[in-house]
Amino acid sequence: MDPFDEGAETSNLLKQPRAVWATAGAAVVAFMGIGLVDPILPSIAEGLKASPSQVSLLFTSYFLITAVAMLVTGYVSSRIGGRKTLLAGLAIVVVFAALAGTSGSVAELVGFRAGWGLGNALFVSTSLAVIVGAASGGAGAAILLYESALGVGMACGPLLGAVLGDMNWRYPFFGTAALMAVGFVAITVFLKEQPRAARKVGLLDPLKALGHGGLASAAASAFFYNYAFFTVLAFTPFVLDMSPYRSGLVFFGWGVLLAVFSVFVAPRLQARFGSLRVLGGSLLLMAADLVVLGYGGHTAAVVGTVVSGAFLGLNNTVYTELALGVSDAPRPVASAGYNFVRWFAAAAAPWLAPKIAEWTDVRIPFVVAAGAAVVGAGIVWVRRSALTVEAEHLHPAPAPAAAPAPVAA
Repeated sequence: MDPFDEGAETSNLLKQPRAVWATAGAAVVAFMGIGLVDPILPSIAEGLKASPSQVSLLFTSYFLITAVAMLVTGYVSSRIGGRKTLLAGLAIVVVFAALAGTSGSVAELVGFRAGWGLGNALFVSTSLAVIVGAASGGAGAAILLYESALGVGMACGPLLGAVLGDMNWRYPFFGTAALMAVGFVAITVFLKEQPRAARKVGLLDPLKALGHGGLASAAASAFFYNYAFFTVLAFTPFVLDMSPYRSGLVFFGWGVLLAVFSVFVAPRLQARFGSLRVLGGSLLLMAADLVVLGYGGHTAAVVGTVVSGAFLGLNNTVYTELALGVSDAPRPVASAGYNFVRWFAAAAAPWLAPKIAEWTDVRIPFVVAAGAAVVGAGIVWVRRSALTVEAEHLHPAPAPAAAPAPVAA
């Protein structure tokens, strides 16, 4: 059977145990938390009398702690188990999301987002490993399910933020806390304890895993890609200068394209052109889109923001597959090392983009982000030999047709 047959793929994706659906549902809410603040960034800045660069620290503190915490996730989950790690992460998010809604200053809000990032790291990293381990249909279906959760969460987060934030900028944080509490209950009820790891993961194991050339190459390329990604996510709301509802609708369209291209389009393009060609081409197209976003008018900025979701969806799927399979390290360890590198860019971009705009003008942050995407594509090209083996394993070329048997005389 063709592994990229639409019917087979959909069947594999949808026929999952309840534990997988519970984990994926909680993951949707976790990813909603990333884009939740997008449409309300200007409202937060106004409410707390803060500058764009100060408000953007909401992303920086969140992802900086997330990056560092990636070194801890495997250490913790290999000792207490995946289920307890998921629940611990969810509990931390519930507490700090609720506290974020009570913030009286930007400093408090940034600090609470940092705590939120710790919980999110424990949950997101472990949820991927749990879904891959428990899903039916193999690793390919599990990754698509995980990317589906990411896309739906990224699409719905801005909408939730817009609806609640239009009433009060504090409400989205309380709403997220409530939804994550529901996720906590779902995991408690439906997910049984997962088998413990054969060996306990050390704190430095993710860094040691980066000694593999293929994983290091994927992480380095993803670092520059993530800088471009989070320039769009964190800086564009200030450029669009829209009401929370309108900004939320723009990022909803962005998230829908991200989900559709990651789940449905990426596998077909990979089957036809190969993973590395899809990744390199998508990064270059994303760079072009960022330049248009920066130098076009307001309409071009809206369209460019939405269209960027397509390229982000393609990239997310390929990077996730490469990170999980390009090295011989256990998947949770490889994922932790890969995420440790790439989330530092997610921490840097939200703060640097508004600063660059303050130092120059509003277009230059997008030029810098486009340059980062080009560098990411360049790494894929230069290091293609280290990445090719896994790319070909995930999406092998069709086997040649067998020669017809000779006809007897």
